[in-house]
Amino acid sequence: MHFYWFDLREIPLNGCISQLFFIHAFQEMDSGVLVAMAYDRFIAIRDPLRYRSLLPNSFIAKLGVAILSRAFCVCFPCPFLIKRLPFCRSNVLSHSYCLHPDTMKLACSGTQVNILYGLVMAMFTLGLDVVIILISYILILKTVLSIASHQERRKALNTCVSHISAILIFYVPMIGISVVHRFGKHLSPIVHMLMANIYIAVPPLLNPVVYSVKTQQIRQRIYKMFLLKKSRG
Repeated sequence: MHFYWFDLREIPLNGCISQLFFIHAFQEMDSGVLVAMAYDRFIAIRDPLRYRSLLPNSFIAKLGVAILSRAFCVCFPCPFLIKRLPFCRSNVLSHSYCLHPDTMKLACSGTQVNILYGLVMAMFTLGLDVVIILISYILILKTVLSIASHQERRKALNTCVSHISAILIFYVPMIGISVVHRFGKHLSPIVHMLMANIYIAVPPLLNPVVYSVKTQQIRQRIYKMFLLKKSRG
């Protein structure tokens, strides 16, 4: 038994291809933003007095364009790689939306090119991003440990909590769905659907909460809003 959002049980091939393109593109953009944030935290901790000069608005704009361009270029071949495949097997997806690995498994011809491209794409984008983030935090930890004051160390590390939370929220569901997709073929379809929905829905839902909790101004506004509603009630 499968569960679908809005009770939509079918999707045309072109719609499926468009959906997987945008899902993977946004995935690449999210990962790129996390890398940029890791670099931002490193500069803010290592050289806070020169933060604005080292990260001017023009540099941030160029970084944003680079992240968008990378996502588009990496995901651009995916629709064509799927479109060239003949589909003559079961057309039932494992998830409630289209992903490249799940869609190509429905093809009735060789998918070696798709598998190779997906592996290379994952290694040189998401895999490379994880390595860069790890290196950034090694350098951040090295910088923090060189600070003499214990209070300043804690304050510096505290500025990274939101970013670390965002990293976990993004990568843990991704790893979970990958593990279930590759090694959980014996599991119930409901498990696959649940993991897929967690992967697609949880990060955008939790990220605003994470940054709201760590931002004092937003926290104060939310607190005042609840007090106002309570006084009116």
